[in-house]
Amino acid sequence: MNYIEVNFNIIANESAEINAQMAREILVAELGALNFESFVNTATGLHAYVQEGDFVEEEVRDLYILHNSDFTISMDVVTIEQQNWNAEWEKNFEPIEVDGKCIVRAPFHDKIEVDFDIVIEPKMSFGTGHHETTHQMIAQLLNIDVSGKRVLDMGCGTGILAILACMKGANSITGIDIDELAYENTLENVRKNKCSQIIVKQGGAELLNNCSYDVILANINRNILLNDMEAYTNAMRRGSQIAFSGFYTSDISHIDTKARTLGLSLLRQSEKNNWAALVYQMG
Repeated sequence: MNYIEVNFNIIANESAEINAQMAREILVAELGALNFESFVNTATGLHAYVQEGDFVEEEVRDLYILHNSDFTISMDVVTIEQQNWNAEWEKNFEPIEVDGKCIVRAPFHDKIEVDFDIVIEPKMSFGTGHHETTHQMIAQLLNIDVSGKRVLDMGCGTGILAILACMKGANSITGIDIDELAYENTLENVRKNKCSQIIVKQGGAELLNNCSYDVILANINRNILLNDMEAYTNAMRRGSQIAFSGFYTSDISHIDTKARTLGLSLLRQSEKNNWAALVYQMG
């Protein structure tokens, strides 16, 4: 499967009423409605990623923010071929260290002595593309007691969170991702980290029917979280916890409103470079 990378360069006019960061957030919201999956802030704008089959260039060029007089926004389109992902990953991926307790690294990185050393084989660009959201989800998971519990890593990507839950003593862990390459990559990383109790499935929220979990981890984009949140809560019971990330701080109110209507109570939240993470408990 190929991906499309759309690179946006954002220049705010001197009289602009909103700044470039707000323009990024509007752009992300609009692109999310067009099935874009991943976003990376740059010094001058934004990189956005979508599966090739979901990309319609005319729809992107027609976005509201691109025609806002406060900004001059240019874009260029690049096709990222599947066979090139490994090289891009290896070139760009840096180890992630969280609270001095957990390291997420590739095999070509030196080992550092920490409580949890997770080795991820770099086979896809987008499994750990957002260090801010990954960092926050790991930090939240480090503070959740999963010992002996049933854990779901929804949208598992490379399997980082499922593997950490395994290392922390979870009794049963399930990783689910709709993308075939993510599914295969998680299987490989599960083997590499010797976490045989992790069950990996390919699919979406439909796989949660008749399931029950003590802890759910969902590092996915805003639109999918809002669409599937009811399916997640149906798989929870009183006292179960769920952690969300993958969205901007400007999206917190949307996530929180939906969560509260489904009986969730906010326990804590974090923010990192305009990305947010929220942890809830079923009341």
